[in-house]
Amino acid sequence: MSVSGSVTCGFRGLFVAAAMVLAGCAGQPSHELIGATTVTVPASALAGSHQIFVATTRAKSKDARQVFSGERSDHVAYATVEMTVPAVHKIGQIERANRGVVDPAKYFTATSVSGYRDDATFSNALRADIARRGGRALVFIHGYNTQFDDAVYRITQIAHDANYKGTPVLFTWASAGRTVDYVYDNNSATEARDALEETLRLIADSGAKRVDIVAHSMGNWVTMEALRQLAITHDRDLDGKLGDVVLASPDIDVDVFKSQMRRYGKPDRPFVVFASANDRALQISGLIAGRRPRLGDYADSQEIADLGIVVADISAVKVEDRLNHTKFADNPLLVQMLGERLNSDGTANPAGDEITQRVNTLAQGLGQTFASAAEIIITTPINVVKVAVGQ
Repeated sequence: MSVSGSVTCGFRGLFVAAAMVLAGCAGQPSHELIGATTVTVPASALAGSHQIFVATTRAKSKDARQVFSGERSDHVAYATVEMTVPAVHKIGQIERANRGVVDPAKYFTATSVSGYRDDATFSNALRADIARRGGRALVFIHGYNTQFDDAVYRITQIAHDANYKGTPVLFTWASAGRTVDYVYDNNSATEARDALEETLRLIADSGAKRVDIVAHSMGNWVTMEALRQLAITHDRDLDGKLGDVVLASPDIDVDVFKSQMRRYGKPDRPFVVFASANDRALQISGLIAGRRPRLGDYADSQEIADLGIVVADISAVKVEDRLNHTKFADNPLLVQMLGERLNSDGTANPAGDEITQRVNTLAQGLGQTFASAAEIIITTPINVVKVAVGQ
């Protein structure tokens, strides 16, 4: 075998091995959002219901129950999904059914999906909901290896567990939802950056007084690119409407992120990064990218904080996810801490004192949910605070 052939085979071997480890990112084998049959249950069997607004660069699926596929579309489609959460739900978990009959008393359930013919009709529906919910909207951008149903379940879980009071909006780009399609997903995320920029503007123009952003994994790449584009057009904060920007387990090359932040500038309201040194998914991503550190597992928190970021190092926090890649939503303390941040009145101390205080308060109330002691290390532009949680 030639040298070049050996290198190619070696890379393929690494990628296949990495894909096998990353296989747990999206979860379930069945990706039908709408069940074939749904059981009727009393209202007492439900913990709540959520209307999820959707903007997507995905093409429609040939399977109507999957709704949208992993293929790219040349235009943005809009929809709403009505979701219910069972009363047996545990914070940090997503209870979901396999194929066939769906019981809303046991599982997250999509009860209906509605489409919109254009951005104007979507904006009108969005405007009515935002007005009813006090003028706030939360945009969630998912990561790599995420099919449409996975994304809908995740934003529903976050909105529910964080007790978010505003309008939840899912921006879902065309992830193939397969572990071997990392490069395809990265290109899909890049292709979607204009659409995300337009979606953020549409939300701001639909009556939102505050637009919060939560991005996960590779979703941080498209998010930072869209924010960079807003900055280039001299509208980096959506005319003062941009609220919190939370970057969870960001799968971005550190040098690229620094470049993005240089263009964006130091944010008036510090961005928040959830980072973890034991994030196995990001470790593998770094190997694929030429052994380059990712923002989500970068060791020098102070260097990142100096860019106008609050870095929450959650390495010591435990979750059931063996990849340690979804801690921000899977851990009861962290997802409720996120809710405290998103539901705040918007007067956060730029030094990060507010987030530190909220972590302390939540840790006291939720410490009994941890099997062992842990520590969250919060680094801000001016100080470092260690917060003990657990028993």
